[in-house]
Amino acid sequence: MTLRTAVVGGGVVSGIHLSGLERNPRTELVAVCDVDEETAREIADEHGVRPFFDVGEMLERLSLDWVHVCTPVQTHLDVAKRVIDAGVPVMIEKPITETYAEFEELAGYAADRDVVVSEKHNHDFDPVMRAAMKRVREGDLGRLRGVDLLYTGETAPDAARRGPWSFDLAGGEFEEGLPHPIYVTLRAGGYPRSAASISATTSLVGEYDRDFDYDGAQFQYVSEDDVLCSATILSDTVPVRELVLHGEETSLTADLTSQTLLEHDRDYKASPAARALNNVDRILDRAAGTVANARAVLRRRRSDDWDTARLLNAHYYQNDAESRALEAGDPSRMPVPLAESRWTIRLMEEIRNAASADAVPDPHPVESARLGDE
Repeated sequence: MTLRTAVVGGGVVSGIHLSGLERNPRTELVAVCDVDEETAREIADEHGVRPFFDVGEMLERLSLDWVHVCTPVQTHLDVAKRVIDAGVPVMIEKPITETYAEFEELAGYAADRDVVVSEKHNHDFDPVMRAAMKRVREGDLGRLRGVDLLYTGETAPDAARRGPWSFDLAGGEFEEGLPHPIYVTLRAGGYPRSAASISATTSLVGEYDRDFDYDGAQFQYVSEDDVLCSATILSDTVPVRELVLHGEETSLTADLTSQTLLEHDRDYKASPAARALNNVDRILDRAAGTVANARAVLRRRRSDDWDTARLLNAHYYQNDAESRALEAGDPSRMPVPLAESRWTIRLMEEIRNAASADAVPDPHPVESARLGDE
């Protein structure tokens, strides 16, 4: 079975969806839809598919098996509900909805009509993330105790990347990118044991022509398995993106930038020699990761088939896994559970709420005492 698929939205992010659907042997890209007729026609000509300018007309005219929604987040709920009404499974770009209330409306709408909904969480499937989570599943770390993510270099709120629609979000372009570090933390550490276990704080240090609420955020929570999870996300800084998984027996650092995995299994406090060997371990792990990445690039140059491409491209990997699940008619095999999307948007809302609270002046400020004051 080949899944007849269409993409709604012809903006920046649609390109990776279009190329993935075009290359995937389980999907047939048949249409693109955009309210801008020129954009729709240009993309349709490039990919040899039919252009549409209205989602309803596309759904009426075509028999589709899958639709990818790549429109501004403010339109996600409306577009997705129209696709669901047609009984067609839908993948939605992140953020899946603008608010948590909208997500619950969407999830309930899809459940009532027994239609599969998923969200693009591509960094869950980066090669280094797959390697790290395999180690966790196989018990190499022992009991997982903590997860810490440092995710800096995020887009500044006023950066013109996705389009002017992102400037209407409380955190602008910074907020548009928040799902990535959030869902990576959820995938690594598990879901919060309750909403009450979540805490968030934000900062606003940049100067912008528009009124944004925040350009930096931190959150933490305790997972259902008592894993202490935390993340720090900063905009407009040098990118450092490292996920540390703390196990009782071994810990790992997944460098999301270099796609290398570092193992921490030596007690560097045992002796000066152990400290030196700990440094050697890190150097060797970095070198091994670099060699593996170089081999992957060479493999891709020698063979650009789908199996090679999906292993190296996280977007393609998720696309492939979802198409297999849909082809098999087994929603339980979808690689991004809707529960992960639910907690992602819930954590985003907690961050927005914290930013809103931080923006309200404290009516009873407490002045810090200076040294020497009596």
